[in-house]
Amino acid sequence: MSGEPTRRDRALLLATPALATIVVLMLLPMAIALAASFLTSTPYGGVTRPFTGASYVRFLYDRDLDDVLVFDTTYLRIFARSFIQAVLATACCLVIGLPLAWYMATRPPRLRQGLVLLVTIPFWTNLLIRTYCWVLLLRDQGLVNQVLQGSGLTQAPITFLYSDGAVLLGLVYASLPFMVLPIYAALEKLDPRLIEAAYDLYAGRWAILKTIVWPLAKPGAAAGTLMVFVPALGAFLAPDILGGGKTLMIGSLIQQQFSTARDWSFGAALSMILMTFVLGALMWHARQRSGRVLP
Repeated sequence: MSGEPTRRDRALLLATPALATIVVLMLLPMAIALAASFLTSTPYGGVTRPFTGASYVRFLYDRDLDDVLVFDTTYLRIFARSFIQAVLATACCLVIGLPLAWYMATRPPRLRQGLVLLVTIPFWTNLLIRTYCWVLLLRDQGLVNQVLQGSGLTQAPITFLYSDGAVLLGLVYASLPFMVLPIYAALEKLDPRLIEAAYDLYAGRWAILKTIVWPLAKPGAAAGTLMVFVPALGAFLAPDILGGGKTLMIGSLIQQQFSTARDWSFGAALSMILMTFVLGALMWHARQRSGRVLP
């Protein structure tokens, strides 16, 4: 009958809640941020007309005493520092997460469930609280220094906090489950008879890892890499709390523009630049996965 909805209409109706969520919670905030980045900041926060591209110019240039634009690499260095920290955090999570996920996937089913529970337990506590716990552990009078001095390994407290290493540790700690779980989900489907057959054919552990385990874990590792790299690139809790503001990263810089500096236009411009970089990386990854050749 003509009055009955078609399959396409039913599919569109079912997809309406998801589409509305994407528009309201993603596209609309992005549009607001894009518009704010081309407006002028007010002294007490907020934006107003006229429209201008000064915030984007400020990202690469500064004005000297003669009001002449001079190329400035300050914000480029902050982006580079954030990128390096995100890459290091992703690499550390992959190095730790792959063997951990493999160990979990090769355990008996009941033990697997317990290990997955242990990996997901950190999600039960707010990230802010967990990050502050690392301050208690790493400070000069913290548990780590107490153990080192009590065992005689050190004579004086070692300064762990407020360094690039502490920031990296915080990023790895916060992001590790996002690497472990996708790899575990991929390796859980591995038929153990493949490993047994490889041993019967005199394959070594490295050959098994290279020809059997890694090809199966690769999709999970790719998903985990994205889930770790993107949040680590824009993180601001670990740099602020564990870095003490000494190692400024792009997430902290954006947060400062919207809070203490009250330069909403520049903060929105930084957000759009970061988002453009991330979307470009995601598109490149998607095209690589689809097998297309990049121009």
